[in-house]
Amino acid sequence: MNSGFCHLALLQVCVLAALPVLRVGAQQQPSGEEVVRSRSNVVLVPTLVKNAAGKVVYGLKAENFEIEDDGVAQKVIVDENPDTAPISLIIAVQIGRRARHEFGRMAGLASMLDPVLSAPDTEAAVLLFDSQLDLAQDFTHDSDLIEQRLKELQAGDGGAAILDAVSYSARLLNKKPEGRQRVLLLISETRDHGSRVAKLDEVVRWIGTTNTSVYALTFSPYVSEQLDVLRGGNVDERQPTVDFLAKLAALRNALKKNTPKALASMTGGEYELFETRNSFEGKMVNFANHLNSRYLLSFGPKNPHPGLHEIQVLVKNTAGSETVVFRKNYWVDEVSR
Repeated sequence: MNSGFCHLALLQVCVLAALPVLRVGAQQQPSGEEVVRSRSNVVLVPTLVKNAAGKVVYGLKAENFEIEDDGVAQKVIVDENPDTAPISLIIAVQIGRRARHEFGRMAGLASMLDPVLSAPDTEAAVLLFDSQLDLAQDFTHDSDLIEQRLKELQAGDGGAAILDAVSYSARLLNKKPEGRQRVLLLISETRDHGSRVAKLDEVVRWIGTTNTSVYALTFSPYVSEQLDVLRGGNVDERQPTVDFLAKLAALRNALKKNTPKALASMTGGEYELFETRNSFEGKMVNFANHLNSRYLLSFGPKNPHPGLHEIQVLVKNTAGSETVVFRKNYWVDEVSR
């Protein structure tokens, strides 16, 4: 991390809920009582900038960005060497409910991920889920192992425990050291079915405290009804707001309507629906390209209030027609001095 980052007292979140059920043979299981700790006041904000034609905009500097934390302007720091930041990636694939009809469209998933998996110091894990979770492959630098697990997809039961899978993934990523990009690639339908442990507020906390970016590729039997759910547009809200309960209620509502899209919007990832194998392949290519095309912005909030924070990122001194995709929330549960 940049040496200019100053250190605050401990930011701490205690989560006491039990973990989702893991199938026999799962290779790693975090403890039932865990603490998320960040020992610096660094908030990471991965940011993608695209021009009016949808092409990635490169070459921007810190002076081209503005970040607000609950309406308060922050000093922006830009990692000058984002390509060197190591990546910890979890590939979470739904195998329950109607997922079996999508396996053919997902054929070749591992080879599509090769640009990411082959990058220096990238590690990946595979999590399969229906009503239960199966850590089919723990974190490894061996892309062949990842490919093998992704070729072995078998139809699951009638569940799609998306929230349980996301919560569990965030806990695994929380164990990774600072300085690594924590990324969750979620391939699922749009709505949660059967999560038995993870609650909406808990997922918001875990995602918000672990700097995890969620990229979601979804399928749905109700595609036409879901296209307008949570557009994820970057509305310019310039006025400070610390109405914690109202913000949390809005996130709960979004997560209920379309869990993957809400998570992607929260974390600065991307959300795409796919209906054909060609569209799946195209969106996977975009995922691989955009993952390494983001500006790694960060800031150090002073005395952050407990609860949910909203982030706004703007670009300036540019053409003025850019689309900005960025992490919109982070969470501070308790500040110990």
